[in-house]
Amino acid sequence: MQKIDLNGKTILVTGAAGFVGSNLVKRLFKDVKDATIIGIDNMNDYYDVSLKEWRLKELKTLSNSSCLGGESGLGGSFNFIKGDIADKATIDDIFEKYHPAVVVNLAAQAGVRYSITNPDAYIQSNLIGFYNILEACRHYPVEHLVYASSSSVYGSNKKIPYSTDDKVDNPVSLYAATKKSNELMAHAYSKLYNIPSTGLRFFTVYGPAGRPDMAYFGFTNKLVKGETIQIFNFGNCKRDFTYVDDIVEGVVRIMQGAPEKKVGEDGLPIPPYAVYNIGNNQPENLLTFVDILQQELIRAKVLPENYDFEAHKKLVPMQPGDVPVTYADTSALERDYGYKPSTSLRDGLRAFAEWYASFYQKK
Repeated sequence: MQKIDLNGKTILVTGAAGFVGSNLVKRLFKDVKDATIIGIDNMNDYYDVSLKEWRLKELKTLSNSSCLGGESGLGGSFNFIKGDIADKATIDDIFEKYHPAVVVNLAAQAGVRYSITNPDAYIQSNLIGFYNILEACRHYPVEHLVYASSSSVYGSNKKIPYSTDDKVDNPVSLYAATKKSNELMAHAYSKLYNIPSTGLRFFTVYGPAGRPDMAYFGFTNKLVKGETIQIFNFGNCKRDFTYVDDIVEGVVRIMQGAPEKKVGEDGLPIPPYAVYNIGNNQPENLLTFVDILQQELIRAKVLPENYDFEAHKKLVPMQPGDVPVTYADTSALERDYGYKPSTSLRDGLRAFAEWYASFYQKK
């Protein structure tokens, strides 16, 4: 593994106003000295744009205090560009101007169900956008390209926990197919142009200021309005819920350790390429998850103590594109980076409920 010192480096984070992206930028400000962080996001309206604007405002505040030697005292700067990674000229301009040493590609059209009704968005962002990033890394060589893949690539695999050694040739949604395509494209570019790249298969990320299309957030919005929540597969679903800080910790560690460049017996590069799972390694039943969520929403006073959950809960069949279980084998991450996510579901949902109370009750 090639060690990378992030201090003083220029780091490009795509999807910087997104859930994982904004938390990553925040973390880099706190831990990395004199970093120049370039963020790009197209600020699309797939979900409430005001949430993205709020995250961005937080980053700009943090950036100003950092530059003045404030909260972190580590210096550094944050330059935000409103733009789309699917626009080749925009990406080429960024690489030409800033020459990033490390690139973290988190920009993507997310969501399994949305890919059924809006396939174009996935092709543009997840395939063309990622291709533009790879081409830029080819022409302006980087020390490490880290990119988000997804647990969705495991599709309907029966073997659990999911290991990165498993075959992933059976995607059950277009979203999953685009994420698997990203891994294949990255492998080809690693082989052809010796670009050190690492793909990260995220497992059901949740936490404060998350994505409103995710179950925990969507359920909360509906319960607050007195609407009924639908629990798919009649509650017989298990998800490896992973708290956002644990995801970010994994990303930061991996950014600092790139696959090593080596030459094979044929004199050609062995692709400096790797893929890891980042998950909690502990799948939770959806009904247990809903039960903990309701307790924490009452505790945070988002919902009244006498709220009748049974009257607002409906068990329904499985949705197209969904899978019954996600379960991460994180042994490779532990072996290579000495890291295993560990935030409990209760702690994570408590943090979300408290954030939700302060964010929406202030409005």
